[in-house]
Amino acid sequence: MPRKYQAYPEYKDSGVEWLGDIPTHWDAKRLGQFFEERREKVSDTDYPALSVTMQGIVPQLETAAKTDAGDNRKLVIKNDFVINSRSDRKGSSGVSPFDGSVSLISIVMEPRRIVPSYVHHLLRSYPFQEEFYRYGKGIVADLWSTNSSEMKNILIPKAPEEEQKAIADFLDHETAKIDTLIEKQQQLIKLLKEKHQAVISHAVTKGLNPNAPMRDSGIEWLGEVPAHWAEVPLKALLGLKHGYAFDSTNFADSGDYILMTPGNFNQRGGFRHKAPEKHYVGTDIPEDFILESGQMLLAMTEQGPGLLGCALFVPDKDTYLHNQRLGLVRNLRDDKVSEKYLFHLFNSSRCRAEVSVSSTGAKVKHTSPEKILSIKIWIPPLSEQKKIARFIDEMTDKINDLEVKAEQTIFLLRERRTALISAAVTGKIDVRNHAFQN
Repeated sequence: MPRKYQAYPEYKDSGVEWLGDIPTHWDAKRLGQFFEERREKVSDTDYPALSVTMQGIVPQLETAAKTDAGDNRKLVIKNDFVINSRSDRKGSSGVSPFDGSVSLISIVMEPRRIVPSYVHHLLRSYPFQEEFYRYGKGIVADLWSTNSSEMKNILIPKAPEEEQKAIADFLDHETAKIDTLIEKQQQLIKLLKEKHQAVISHAVTKGLNPNAPMRDSGIEWLGEVPAHWAEVPLKALLGLKHGYAFDSTNFADSGDYILMTPGNFNQRGGFRHKAPEKHYVGTDIPEDFILESGQMLLAMTEQGPGLLGCALFVPDKDTYLHNQRLGLVRNLRDDKVSEKYLFHLFNSSRCRAEVSVSSTGAKVKHTSPEKILSIKIWIPPLSEQKKIARFIDEMTDKINDLEVKAEQTIFLLRERRTALISAAVTGKIDVRNHAFQN
């Protein structure tokens, strides 16, 4: 921890591994001495449904899985501590600011003889969460649950009540400052993504010369274009090959071939790994649908917001198969159009919006090679296309660098937040006389 935080004058061995040394005037006591489990069953019509999340206890999220167990839920009263007992929900817990109800898979504890605001930080701290799930039981290697009887036996620190309040006030103040810094970095990343899209869309539809004479393109999504650009349908510049519907019974967790799908795309034309990946192990693989590194693909099914029509270059790390939801660019007229310019055009928000307009599907939008190839575009001379593509690449690199730095800052802030909470609730730092600064 930073040196501005002082340690307590004296420590003793708590005898508890996850606590380590604690201040000499603290004790280690069983959790059950300070909590009473709440088991009362209620209906979500009488007590509003709550969600147990990594951010604490909140009104039920729209994305939460809904069940028919509305009359078979656990009662939660304001200031109760609630934790999801399943290991795949590690960190989902908190003191509830509401009366309500939660799924039976959650453990509900009423704090007694312990300060609820201190409980919120103590039992959400990283070392306690690790200790809690260590007691879990289950038959699946990576999924188990911890029951309330095991939870009650966990040894936790017992500090004087005034110190608990001081620790809670300190952490409320300091974590709020850190959360504000994180939010600012997240907002910066959002603005950088918007700037990136604006740079691409402007460059591929207006060019780089702000003083170039303009004329109406006659195409709504393009608007005005430089007067020296030429109108051309995409079908005059390239072909698009539909993918293959591979037999789903031949997929496994490993194999020589990985199925490429629109889920591997992002809006910037970058490749992202999906977990788990589908490996094809069948013997009937048509060679024409084995992709080669550097080939350009278009997403023809929207497996994610804004991904329909996005372009992607096949990476060289693994061997991928051409899924039927993708279009493979072929027979490109490289004497008329730069492949990299075309790549940026497809990934511009304006072009993707045009692809979306011509798509079909009520729940999942999809398009076809024929519909994409029918789109008309305006393009500059080939030399200007290459200049525009280089400009976009340079700007993308700069924006990506700024995003990486912002992501690194967020990571460090979250690490600091976690360490600060752990240090305060286990007595590694003395905050009793901490002077708050904004």
